[in-house]
Amino acid sequence: MGRPMRVINKIRSLRFAADEMTQAELADRVKVTRQTIIAIEQGRYSPSLEMAFQIAKVFRVPLDEVFQYPDEDA
Repeated sequence: MGRPMRVINKIRSLRFAADEMTQAELADRVKVTRQTIIAIEQGRYSPSLEMAFQIAKVFRVPLDEVFQYPDEDA
């Protein structure tokens, strides 16, 4: 059994598609710090399920359009 896979996300591209929303603006809307958004974007932190749904709701997309768990075979 190898290293656990990290959840990957498309937050950065979704922010830019949303009128170039800043990390600070997203953080305000989700009620977390900008540093938390940075860590999530960089894959250093996996958000709680509740926070993940809140982020998806901000962008008005399904959860799996924001976060993906890579296939083990990939």
